[in-house]
Amino acid sequence: MDLGLEGKVALVTAASKGLGRAVAGELAREGARVVISSRDEEALSGTAAEIREATGAQVNFRSADLTSAGDIEALVSHAGDRFGGVDGLVNNTGGPPAGTSEDLDDEAWQGAFEQILMSFIRCVRGVLPLMRERGGGRIVNVASSSVKPPIEALTLSNTFRAGLAGLAKNLSLELAPDGILVNTLGPGRIATARSQNMDASQAESRGVPEREVRAEFEARIPLGRYGTPEEFARVAAFLVSPANT
Repeated sequence: MDLGLEGKVALVTAASKGLGRAVAGELAREGARVVISSRDEEALSGTAAEIREATGAQVNFRSADLTSAGDIEALVSHAGDRFGGVDGLVNNTGGPPAGTSEDLDDEAWQGAFEQILMSFIRCVRGVLPLMRERGGGRIVNVASSSVKPPIEALTLSNTFRAGLAGLAKNLSLELAPDGILVNTLGPGRIATARSQNMDASQAESRGVPEREVRAEFEARIPLGRYGTPEEFARVAAFLVSPANT
């Protein structure tokens, strides 16, 4: 299926590894020109080079701290200057620290708010003029399955991912007349380093082997296994594409 991404410009945040990297790679394979970001410039450079080598696509990068309004403004400007606009935004962030409500202080709450909600608001604010100039666009948010049932001890993620989903619904109504579609993905257990770290942390707190924790989660999944980043990326690429109408 031709997704119509050839020559389109996609900006993918938090893309040096994990789900963001997988999505950037899939978009590049579909012919999109991709700009990736993360805080780690060395990792970004390596990821961009690997995707270019694997796909032959144009892949550019710029380091950015998504809790910094100035960094986000510079990132969006870089994407527009480098490729002449932005057709798709994949709003992805790392996960905030684990903890229960009683564990978390004001600094932790403020940090997660900046990381998850304000980064999304600022990225959307930045790309909207560029998308409107091109007659439309696609915005895809990477949230979590916790937008529905909360995940134990992930209070910050449970709170702000749900807020992200609510804001995205609101934006979908506001932006539809401009031809800008907004979708949110809520992945469950995907085989990334983040999931592995969460499994390891839970295993340590319970005093059981990590494989036992993973087996428990796999037993709750109808397919009996974790998803792969590549499977997730194919869904995200469709939603970023003109085929999503």
